[in-house]
Amino acid sequence: MSDNISSPSSMPEAAAPAAPPPIPAAAPVAVAGAKAPPWVPPLAAGLTVLSVAALGLAWQGQTRLKELEQELVRRQGLSQGEASEARTLARQSQELTRDTAAKVALLEARLAEVALQRGQLEELIQSMSRSRDENVIVDIESALRVALQQSGITGSAEPLVAALRQADERLARHKQPRLEGVRRAVARDLDRVKAVSVVDVSTLAIKLDEVVRLLDELPMLSAADKTSEAMAVRQARVERAATKPAKAAAAASAPADEGLIAHWMSVAEERWRDLAGHVWLEAKSLLRVTRIDHPEAMLLAPEQAFFLRENLKLRLLNARLALLSRQFDTAQADLRDTQSLLDRYFDGRSRKVASASELLRQVAGQARQVNVPRPDDTLAALMAAGGR
Repeated sequence: MSDNISSPSSMPEAAAPAAPPPIPAAAPVAVAGAKAPPWVPPLAAGLTVLSVAALGLAWQGQTRLKELEQELVRRQGLSQGEASEARTLARQSQELTRDTAAKVALLEARLAEVALQRGQLEELIQSMSRSRDENVIVDIESALRVALQQSGITGSAEPLVAALRQADERLARHKQPRLEGVRRAVARDLDRVKAVSVVDVSTLAIKLDEVVRLLDELPMLSAADKTSEAMAVRQARVERAATKPAKAAAAASAPADEGLIAHWMSVAEERWRDLAGHVWLEAKSLLRVTRIDHPEAMLLAPEQAFFLRENLKLRLLNARLALLSRQFDTAQADLRDTQSLLDRYFDGRSRKVASASELLRQVAGQARQVNVPRPDDTLAALMAAGGR
Protein backbone atom coordinates (compact mmCIF):
# COMPACT_ATOMS: atom_id res chain seq x y z
CA MET A 1 0.00 0.00 0.00
CA SER A 2 2.79 2.33 0.92
CA ASP A 3 4.63 1.44 -2.27
CA ASN A 4 1.81 2.60 -4.48
CA ILE A 5 1.52 5.97 -2.78
CA SER A 6 4.19 8.37 -3.96
CA SER A 7 5.89 10.78 -1.63
CA PRO A 8 5.13 14.48 -1.84
CA SER A 9 8.60 15.21 -3.07
CA SER A 10 8.08 12.89 -6.03
CA MET A 11 4.95 14.65 -7.21
CA PRO A 12 5.61 17.04 -10.11
CA GLU A 13 5.40 20.69 -9.43
CA ALA A 14 3.14 21.04 -12.43
CA ALA A 15 0.34 19.81 -10.23
CA ALA A 16 0.22 23.24 -8.51
CA PRO A 17 -2.43 25.57 -9.86
CA ALA A 18 -1.21 27.80 -12.69
CA ALA A 19 -0.84 31.48 -12.06
CA PRO A 20 -3.40 33.70 -13.73
CA PRO A 21 -2.28 35.04 -17.03
CA PRO A 22 -0.97 38.55 -16.97
CA ILE A 23 -3.38 41.20 -17.81
CA PRO A 24 -2.44 42.61 -21.09
CA ALA A 25 -1.66 46.22 -21.08
CA ALA A 26 -4.13 48.50 -22.61
CA ALA A 27 -3.51 49.07 -26.15
CA PRO A 28 -2.38 52.48 -26.83
CA VAL A 29 -5.12 54.70 -27.74
CA ALA A 30 -4.74 55.68 -31.15
CA VAL A 31 -6.54 58.78 -30.54
CA ALA A 32 -5.35 60.85 -27.65
CA GLY A 33 -7.91 61.81 -25.17
CA ALA A 34 -10.32 59.07 -26.18
CA LYS A 35 -12.19 57.29 -23.29
CA ALA A 36 -12.06 53.55 -22.50
CA PRO A 37 -15.16 51.52 -23.05
CA PRO A 38 -17.39 51.10 -19.95
CA TRP A 39 -17.01 47.34 -19.69
CA VAL A 40 -13.25 47.39 -19.18
CA PRO A 41 -13.14 48.30 -15.46
CA PRO A 42 -15.58 45.63 -14.40
CA LEU A 43 -13.72 43.15 -16.50
CA ALA A 44 -10.46 44.12 -14.91
CA ALA A 45 -12.01 43.89 -11.44
CA GLY A 46 -13.47 40.49 -12.23
CA LEU A 47 -10.18 39.25 -13.53
CA THR A 48 -8.49 40.50 -10.39
CA VAL A 49 -11.03 38.74 -8.19
CA LEU A 50 -10.65 35.58 -10.20
CA SER A 51 -6.89 35.77 -9.84
CA VAL A 52 -7.15 36.19 -6.09
CA ALA A 53 -9.65 33.33 -5.84
CA ALA A 54 -7.42 31.13 -7.95
CA LEU A 55 -4.46 31.91 -5.72
CA GLY A 56 -6.53 31.13 -2.62
CA LEU A 57 -7.76 27.90 -4.07
CA ALA A 58 -4.25 26.97 -5.11
CA TRP A 59 -2.89 27.69 -1.64
CA GLN A 60 -5.76 25.74 -0.04
CA GLY A 61 -5.20 22.79 -2.42
CA GLN A 62 -1.50 22.84 -1.67
CA THR A 63 -2.27 22.83 2.06
CA ARG A 64 -4.68 19.94 1.77
CA LEU A 65 -2.23 18.02 -0.39
CA LYS A 66 0.48 18.44 2.23
CA GLU A 67 -1.91 17.26 4.97
CA LEU A 68 -2.93 14.30 2.82
CA GLU A 69 0.70 13.47 2.16
CA GLN A 70 1.48 13.58 5.86
CA GLU A 71 -1.54 11.36 6.61
CA LEU A 72 -0.42 8.91 3.97
CA VAL A 73 3.09 8.80 5.43
CA ARG A 74 1.67 8.25 8.91
CA ARG A 75 -0.64 5.52 7.70
CA GLN A 76 2.15 3.86 5.74
CA GLY A 77 4.25 3.71 8.91
CA LEU A 78 1.36 2.24 10.84
CA SER A 79 0.77 -0.32 8.08
CA GLN A 80 4.43 -1.36 8.06
CA GLY A 81 4.35 -1.82 11.86
CA GLU A 82 1.15 -3.77 11.68
CA ALA A 83 2.58 -5.93 8.84
CA SER A 84 5.71 -6.74 10.83
CA GLU A 85 3.57 -7.49 13.87
CA ALA A 86 1.32 -9.68 11.70
CA ARG A 87 4.36 -11.56 10.39
CA THR A 88 5.55 -12.11 13.94
CA LEU A 89 2.13 -13.31 15.00
CA ALA A 90 1.99 -15.57 11.92
CA ARG A 91 5.30 -17.18 12.84
CA GLN A 92 4.12 -17.65 16.41
CA SER A 93 0.82 -19.12 15.23
CA GLN A 94 2.67 -21.51 12.92
CA GLU A 95 4.89 -22.68 15.77
CA LEU A 96 1.85 -22.97 18.02
CA THR A 97 0.05 -24.94 15.30
CA ARG A 98 2.96 -27.34 15.00
CA ASP A 99 3.08 -27.79 18.78
CA THR A 100 -0.67 -28.23 18.87
CA ALA A 101 -0.55 -30.82 16.08
CA ALA A 102 2.14 -32.78 17.94
CA LYS A 103 0.14 -32.62 21.15
CA VAL A 104 -3.04 -33.68 19.31
CA ALA A 105 -1.22 -36.67 17.78
CA LEU A 106 0.11 -37.63 21.21
CA LEU A 107 -3.36 -37.22 22.72
CA GLU A 108 -4.91 -39.34 19.95
CA ALA A 109 -2.37 -42.10 20.57
CA ARG A 110 -3.06 -41.99 24.29
CA LEU A 111 -6.80 -41.87 23.63
CA ALA A 112 -6.54 -44.97 21.42
CA GLU A 113 -4.53 -46.70 24.15
CA VAL A 114 -7.06 -45.68 26.78
CA ALA A 115 -9.93 -46.88 24.56
CA LEU A 116 -8.22 -50.25 24.11
CA GLN A 117 -7.61 -50.56 27.84
CA ARG A 118 -11.21 -49.56 28.50
CA GLY A 119 -12.49 -52.22 26.11
CA GLN A 120 -10.34 -54.87 27.76
CA LEU A 121 -11.43 -53.71 31.19
CA GLU A 122 -15.11 -53.76 30.21
CA GLU A 123 -14.71 -57.25 28.79
CA LEU A 124 -12.98 -58.39 31.97
CA ILE A 125 -15.65 -56.81 34.16
CA GLN A 126 -18.38 -58.36 32.03
CA SER A 127 -16.79 -61.79 32.27
CA MET A 128 -16.34 -61.40 36.03
CA SER A 129 -19.76 -59.93 36.70
CA ARG A 130 -21.95 -62.35 34.79
CA SER A 131 -25.40 -62.60 36.12
CA ARG A 132 -26.54 -65.39 38.38
CA ASP A 133 -28.73 -66.90 35.70
CA GLU A 134 -25.88 -67.15 33.24
CA ASN A 135 -23.70 -68.84 35.84
CA VAL A 136 -26.43 -71.38 36.58
CA ILE A 137 -26.96 -72.08 32.88
CA VAL A 138 -23.25 -72.50 32.19
CA ASP A 139 -22.71 -74.76 35.22
CA ILE A 140 -25.67 -77.00 34.35
CA GLU A 141 -24.61 -77.30 30.72
CA SER A 142 -21.03 -78.17 31.69
CA ALA A 143 -22.20 -80.79 34.20
CA LEU A 144 -24.52 -82.39 31.62
CA ARG A 145 -21.79 -82.60 28.98
CA VAL A 146 -19.34 -84.16 31.43
CA ALA A 147 -22.01 -86.66 32.57
CA LEU A 148 -22.78 -87.48 28.93
CA GLN A 149 -19.11 -88.26 28.30
CA GLN A 150 -18.95 -90.45 31.42
CA SER A 151 -22.08 -92.33 30.33
CA GLY A 152 -20.56 -92.89 26.89
CA ILE A 153 -17.37 -94.27 28.42
CA THR A 154 -18.92 -96.43 31.13
CA GLY A 155 -22.16 -97.34 29.32
CA SER A 156 -24.10 -96.55 32.47
CA ALA A 157 -26.89 -94.00 32.77
CA GLU A 158 -26.15 -93.25 36.43
CA PRO A 159 -23.83 -90.24 35.77
CA LEU A 160 -26.42 -88.69 33.47
CA VAL A 161 -29.28 -89.38 35.89
CA ALA A 162 -27.31 -87.85 38.76
CA ALA A 163 -26.47 -84.75 36.69
CA LEU A 164 -30.10 -84.26 35.65
CA ARG A 165 -31.31 -84.64 39.24
CA GLN A 166 -28.73 -82.15 40.46
CA ALA A 167 -29.77 -79.71 37.72
CA ASP A 168 -33.44 -80.10 38.69
CA GLU A 169 -32.67 -79.44 42.37
CA ARG A 170 -30.56 -76.39 41.52
CA LEU A 171 -33.25 -74.92 39.28
CA ALA A 172 -35.85 -75.54 42.00
CA ARG A 173 -33.69 -73.61 44.49
CA HIS A 174 -33.03 -70.84 41.98
CA LYS A 175 -36.76 -70.14 41.36
CA GLN A 176 -36.31 -68.06 38.23
CA PRO A 177 -39.44 -67.85 36.01
CA ARG A 178 -37.52 -67.67 32.75
CA LEU A 179 -35.76 -70.97 33.56
CA GLU A 180 -39.00 -72.94 34.01
CA GLY A 181 -38.71 -74.17 30.43
CA VAL A 182 -35.27 -75.57 31.23
CA ARG A 183 -36.64 -77.32 34.29
CA ARG A 184 -39.45 -78.94 32.28
CA ALA A 185 -36.91 -80.12 29.69
CA VAL A 186 -34.77 -81.59 32.50
CA ALA A 187 -37.80 -83.50 33.83
CA ARG A 188 -38.56 -84.92 30.36
CA ASP A 189 -34.97 -86.03 29.78
CA LEU A 190 -34.77 -87.54 33.27
CA ASP A 191 -37.89 -89.66 32.66
CA ARG A 192 -36.55 -90.73 29.28
CA VAL A 193 -33.16 -91.77 30.69
CA LYS A 194 -34.75 -93.66 33.59
CA ALA A 195 -37.00 -95.59 31.21
CA VAL A 196 -33.97 -97.11 29.47
CA SER A 197 -32.67 -100.31 31.05
CA VAL A 198 -28.93 -99.91 30.94
CA VAL A 199 -26.48 -102.74 31.46
CA ASP A 200 -25.04 -102.80 34.97
CA VAL A 201 -21.55 -104.00 34.10
CA SER A 202 -20.31 -104.08 37.67
CA THR A 203 -23.10 -106.45 38.76
CA LEU A 204 -22.49 -108.73 35.77
CA ALA A 205 -18.77 -108.80 36.54
CA ILE A 206 -19.53 -109.82 40.15
CA LYS A 207 -21.74 -112.67 38.90
CA LEU A 208 -18.98 -113.91 36.59
CA ASP A 209 -16.51 -113.80 39.48
CA GLU A 210 -18.94 -115.92 41.51
CA VAL A 211 -19.11 -118.50 38.70
CA VAL A 212 -15.29 -118.58 38.54
CA ARG A 213 -15.19 -119.20 42.28
CA LEU A 214 -17.72 -122.06 41.98
CA LEU A 215 -15.86 -123.82 39.17
CA ASP A 216 -13.47 -125.61 41.52
CA GLU A 217 -16.42 -127.00 43.52
CA LEU A 218 -18.64 -128.16 40.64
CA PRO A 219 -18.99 -131.96 40.39
CA MET A 220 -18.26 -133.55 37.03
CA LEU A 221 -20.18 -136.36 35.34
CA SER A 222 -17.18 -138.68 35.49
CA ALA A 223 -17.25 -138.54 39.33
CA ALA A 224 -20.95 -138.01 39.84
CA ASP A 225 -21.75 -141.54 41.14
CA LYS A 226 -18.93 -141.50 43.65
CA THR A 227 -19.99 -138.13 44.86
CA SER A 228 -23.61 -139.22 45.23
CA GLU A 229 -22.57 -142.33 47.14
CA ALA A 230 -20.38 -140.30 49.48
CA MET A 231 -23.26 -137.91 50.00
CA ALA A 232 -25.55 -140.82 50.83
CA VAL A 233 -23.08 -142.11 53.41
CA ARG A 234 -22.77 -138.64 54.94
CA GLN A 235 -26.55 -138.32 55.04
CA ALA A 236 -26.87 -141.66 56.83
CA ARG A 237 -24.26 -140.62 59.37
CA VAL A 238 -26.07 -137.33 59.96
CA GLU A 239 -29.32 -139.19 60.56
CA ARG A 240 -27.68 -141.56 63.00
CA ALA A 241 -26.04 -138.66 64.81
CA ALA A 242 -29.45 -137.04 65.09
CA THR A 243 -30.97 -140.17 66.67
CA LYS A 244 -28.15 -140.53 69.22
CA PRO A 245 -29.45 -137.92 71.72
CA ALA A 246 -32.88 -139.57 71.79
CA LYS A 247 -31.38 -142.97 72.43
CA ALA A 248 -29.07 -141.54 75.09
CA ALA A 249 -32.01 -139.91 76.82
CA ALA A 250 -34.01 -143.15 76.72
CA ALA A 251 -31.04 -145.05 78.14
CA ALA A 252 -30.61 -142.49 80.92
CA SER A 253 -34.28 -142.74 81.95
CA ALA A 254 -34.08 -146.54 82.13
CA PRO A 255 -32.51 -148.46 85.08
CA ALA A 256 -28.75 -148.73 85.24
CA ASP A 257 -28.55 -152.35 84.00
CA GLU A 258 -31.04 -151.79 81.25
CA GLY A 259 -29.34 -148.49 80.26
CA LEU A 260 -25.97 -150.19 79.95
CA ILE A 261 -27.49 -152.98 77.87
CA ALA A 262 -29.31 -150.42 75.63
CA HIS A 263 -26.10 -148.47 75.18
CA TRP A 264 -24.15 -151.53 74.09
CA MET A 265 -26.97 -152.56 71.80
CA SER A 266 -27.06 -149.10 70.13
CA VAL A 267 -23.27 -149.15 69.65
CA ALA A 268 -23.45 -152.60 68.15
CA GLU A 269 -26.35 -151.58 65.92
CA GLU A 270 -24.49 -148.48 64.71
CA ARG A 271 -21.37 -150.46 63.89
CA TRP A 272 -23.42 -153.07 62.14
CA ARG A 273 -25.07 -150.41 60.01
CA ASP A 274 -21.73 -148.83 59.13
CA LEU A 275 -20.35 -152.21 58.15
CA ALA A 276 -23.44 -153.03 56.13
CA GLY A 277 -23.29 -149.62 54.41
CA HIS A 278 -19.66 -150.09 53.41
CA VAL A 279 -20.37 -153.58 52.15
CA TRP A 280 -23.38 -152.35 50.17
CA LEU A 281 -21.39 -149.47 48.65
CA GLU A 282 -18.63 -151.84 47.62
CA ALA A 283 -21.16 -154.18 46.14
CA LYS A 284 -22.81 -151.37 44.19
CA SER A 285 -19.46 -150.16 42.88
CA LEU A 286 -18.95 -153.50 41.18
CA LEU A 287 -21.85 -152.78 38.84
CA ARG A 288 -23.09 -149.29 37.87
CA VAL A 289 -25.85 -148.38 35.44
CA THR A 290 -25.60 -144.75 34.27
CA ARG A 291 -27.23 -142.89 31.40
CA ILE A 292 -24.57 -141.21 29.30
CA ASP A 293 -25.68 -138.38 27.01
CA HIS A 294 -22.11 -137.27 26.22
CA PRO A 295 -19.69 -140.20 26.11
CA GLU A 296 -16.63 -137.90 26.07
CA ALA A 297 -17.61 -136.61 29.51
CA MET A 298 -17.21 -140.07 31.03
CA LEU A 299 -13.86 -140.60 29.33
CA LEU A 300 -12.39 -137.43 30.84
CA ALA A 301 -9.26 -138.12 32.88
CA PRO A 302 -8.62 -136.33 36.22
CA GLU A 303 -5.73 -134.30 34.79
CA GLN A 304 -7.93 -133.34 31.84
CA ALA A 305 -10.62 -132.24 34.28
CA PHE A 306 -8.13 -129.77 35.81
CA PHE A 307 -7.36 -128.24 32.41
CA LEU A 308 -11.08 -128.14 31.63
CA ARG A 309 -11.78 -126.10 34.74
CA GLU A 310 -8.88 -123.74 33.93
CA ASN A 311 -10.15 -123.35 30.35
CA LEU A 312 -13.58 -122.42 31.68
CA LYS A 313 -12.01 -119.87 34.02
CA LEU A 314 -10.12 -118.31 31.11
CA ARG A 315 -13.31 -118.08 29.05
CA LEU A 316 -15.15 -116.43 31.91
CA LEU A 317 -12.31 -113.95 32.41
CA ASN A 318 -12.38 -113.15 28.69
CA ALA A 319 -16.13 -112.59 28.93
CA ARG A 320 -15.57 -110.29 31.91
CA LEU A 321 -12.99 -108.24 30.01
CA ALA A 322 -15.31 -108.06 27.00
CA LEU A 323 -18.10 -106.74 29.22
CA LEU A 324 -15.84 -104.09 30.71
CA SER A 325 -14.71 -103.00 27.23
CA ARG A 326 -18.31 -102.97 25.91
CA GLN A 327 -17.71 -105.82 23.44
CA PHE A 328 -20.99 -107.59 24.07
CA ASP A 329 -20.79 -109.91 21.04
CA THR A 330 -17.50 -111.37 22.25
CA ALA A 331 -18.88 -111.73 25.77
CA GLN A 332 -21.99 -113.54 24.48
CA ALA A 333 -19.83 -116.00 22.49
CA ASP A 334 -17.68 -116.81 25.54
CA LEU A 335 -20.78 -117.24 27.72
CA ARG A 336 -22.38 -119.64 25.21
CA ASP A 337 -19.22 -121.74 25.06
CA THR A 338 -19.00 -121.82 28.85
CA GLN A 339 -22.64 -122.86 29.21
CA SER A 340 -22.14 -125.60 26.61
CA LEU A 341 -19.12 -127.00 28.48
CA LEU A 342 -21.02 -126.91 31.77
CA ASP A 343 -23.92 -128.86 30.29
CA ARG A 344 -21.59 -131.41 28.70
CA TYR A 345 -19.03 -132.20 31.40
CA PHE A 346 -20.66 -131.33 34.73
CA ASP A 347 -23.42 -132.94 36.69
CA GLY A 348 -26.62 -131.00 36.08
CA ARG A 349 -28.30 -132.58 39.13
CA SER A 350 -25.92 -130.73 41.44
CA ARG A 351 -27.22 -127.62 43.13
CA LYS A 352 -23.97 -125.75 42.54
CA VAL A 353 -23.98 -126.58 38.84
CA ALA A 354 -27.56 -125.34 38.58
CA SER A 355 -26.61 -122.15 40.42
CA ALA A 356 -23.64 -121.52 38.11
CA SER A 357 -25.81 -122.14 35.03
CA GLU A 358 -28.43 -119.70 36.33
CA LEU A 359 -25.79 -117.03 36.88
CA LEU A 360 -24.48 -117.53 33.35
CA ARG A 361 -28.01 -117.25 31.90
CA GLN A 362 -28.60 -114.02 33.82
CA VAL A 363 -25.35 -112.50 32.56
CA ALA A 364 -26.08 -113.60 28.98
CA GLY A 365 -29.58 -112.13 29.15
CA GLN A 366 -28.41 -108.75 30.43
CA ALA A 367 -25.20 -108.35 28.43
CA ARG A 368 -26.53 -106.42 25.43
CA GLN A 369 -25.76 -103.13 23.76
CA VAL A 370 -27.95 -100.27 25.03
CA ASN A 371 -27.46 -96.64 23.98
CA VAL A 372 -27.97 -94.03 26.66
CA PRO A 373 -30.30 -91.29 25.34
CA ARG A 374 -28.87 -87.79 25.05
CA PRO A 375 -30.45 -84.89 26.99
CA ASP A 376 -31.08 -82.92 23.80
CA ASP A 377 -34.19 -81.14 25.16
CA THR A 378 -32.28 -79.83 28.16
CA LEU A 379 -29.30 -78.67 26.10
CA ALA A 380 -31.58 -76.88 23.62
CA ALA A 381 -33.49 -75.20 26.45
CA LEU A 382 -30.22 -74.08 28.06
CA MET A 383 -28.99 -72.59 24.79
CA ALA A 384 -32.30 -70.76 24.30
CA ALA A 385 -32.23 -69.43 27.88
CA GLY A 386 -28.66 -68.25 27.45
CA GLY A 387 -29.50 -66.38 24.24
CA ARG A 388 -27.20 -68.44 22.02
